[in-house]
Amino acid sequence: MPEGMKVRPIICVFLTGLIWLSCPGCGQKQKAVDFYVDAVMLRELSENEMAVENLNTAVKLNKRFSLAYSLLGEIYEEMKQYEKSAASYGNATRLNPWSFKDFFRLGRVYQVMEKFAEAVRAYVRACELRPDHLQAHINAAKSFYEIEDYNNALIYGERAEQIDPNANELQKILGDIYESRKDYDQAIAAYKRALEINSDDTNVMTSLAVAYLRTNRNEPAKELLTSVVRSQPDRVSWPPALIFTDSDNHIKLEERRKTCKKEKKKEKDSKTKNKKRKAKAFDDDLDEPKVEDKKEKGKMKRKKKGDKDNKCPEGYKYGKDWDAYVECDECPVFKACGKKHKE
Repeated sequence: MPEGMKVRPIICVFLTGLIWLSCPGCGQKQKAVDFYVDAVMLRELSENEMAVENLNTAVKLNKRFSLAYSLLGEIYEEMKQYEKSAASYGNATRLNPWSFKDFFRLGRVYQVMEKFAEAVRAYVRACELRPDHLQAHINAAKSFYEIEDYNNALIYGERAEQIDPNANELQKILGDIYESRKDYDQAIAAYKRALEINSDDTNVMTSLAVAYLRTNRNEPAKELLTSVVRSQPDRVSWPPALIFTDSDNHIKLEERRKTCKKEKKKEKDSKTKNKKRKAKAFDDDLDEPKVEDKKEKGKMKRKKKGDKDNKCPEGYKYGKDWDAYVECDECPVFKACGKKHKE
């Protein structure tokens, strides 16, 4: 039997005895403990749904059973039912405001749900309870960064750095915080430290390249991004500040959104021109052209291309893509779109 399976039943038996000694005659609370013990055993057997049923029964019998709420939060988190997990951890922290584990896990669940303001509150309390806990401070810095509170993000990031300066994840988030504060030299230094810890991290390399570009250091940026492109030729997602060409990985510092708008407008204009060209084509059965001359409003006599009787007396030649001609003041043979034909 694994060590964890041996320890938990012992703890539960101890808990049962403690309740009996402290509260003789509390049958309802004893039943809640019994359901909790069964839930622990069921969880060890990977019977999470049955464990949840027992725990829900336990908290109905004893609404102040913080351990049952905490275990419910763990199981719901494993089952990816994050709303229920957050609610269970929330109950556990209200009943036991000194539980670092529940505050930390509550913050983690809120991070997964992208509720970063709630995650901040949970992590701040976790850091108060465990001032030396590295991951709690890193996660607090990340959550503050997500709500764009860069000052507090930096405070918790620097505290985490005091705990362990060699954490690669920490140096990356510090670089991001400095970059958002437009302190590009500090950002570059942090990204470099991250690469000293893990030289193969392409995300850090990309972020460092962006910081180089912000300070007009194009050559080192190009070298870094060339390495990234070679190692990830199929990468689709890039920071908004970077645009590549397929030929030589040339880099331009401009907003991707603006460029996309220009490309979409160009494509739209091209489609509009094609539609107008098609609209100018004449049906052989019609006697009048579909396109009117802007100068000469009214009906114009149509003459077909190739009609020998309609040669231009001034010696103008037909264009390759001219389908029809109309009379005008300048020449009896004229293109329907209004453009003069060349000699």
